[in-house]
Amino acid sequence: MTRLRSIRPTPGGTVPRTAMVMAAGIGKRMRPLTATRPKPLVEVAGKALIDHVLDRLRTAGVERVIVNVHYLADALEAHLGRHADGLEIVISDERGALLETGGGLAKARDLFADEPLLVVNSDNLWLDGPVDAIRLLALRWDDMTMDALLLVVPLARAHNHTGSGDFYLAPDGRITARRKHGRVAPFTYTGVQIVHPRLIADWPEGAFSTNLFWDRAVAVGRAYGQVHQGLWFDVGTPAAIAKTEALLADG
Repeated sequence: MTRLRSIRPTPGGTVPRTAMVMAAGIGKRMRPLTATRPKPLVEVAGKALIDHVLDRLRTAGVERVIVNVHYLADALEAHLGRHADGLEIVISDERGALLETGGGLAKARDLFADEPLLVVNSDNLWLDGPVDAIRLLALRWDDMTMDALLLVVPLARAHNHTGSGDFYLAPDGRITARRKHGRVAPFTYTGVQIVHPRLIADWPEGAFSTNLFWDRAVAVGRAYGQVHQGLWFDVGTPAAIAKTEALLADG
């Protein structure tokens, strides 16, 4: 079994006390593995995807974790009850309707305070570089100039990722634009970000993407990207699991 190595955070910026893990997706691309279990419980390197995330949050110093649930929610809640290991777990229940990423944040808005929030997708896996990736975001965060700070990776280092990139960055890290259809962008979003709750406002009813909030922040120059210094893996399909495990075993 491949074991993932955690790097302890270095002193510096304050890591948000609360994180939200986006775990409500149906996991269509991960079928047939998700026929009987939610995607966050699919195992990579001998551990459920969501447990890899929870380990990273503990290491970084997060204390409270909001998890949104929808597909096979009972199984995910039961797993979280067994694997909290010191974390305070709060459930944002989306059983009634799948709300996508933006809708999930809006649904959970009353569950977090008016301070920066760490948001992590449950279907990605990363290894830290010289500095813990979450700590790196915290060190970079500037409440005066930012509403969103996204951990990004160069497209060339986005293992298993089949997309064409997501963002363009200015030299100071400011996100200048999202990728347009038919073009390639140099940086890919890793599924890890810090957002300020002031950005989560005036949302539409029903399901919508976090792109709505990002576009607002980009328009006023308050969205930034921090380049990840370690490894990152897009684990969205059964084939990607095998590739990820092979790369980890190779060192």
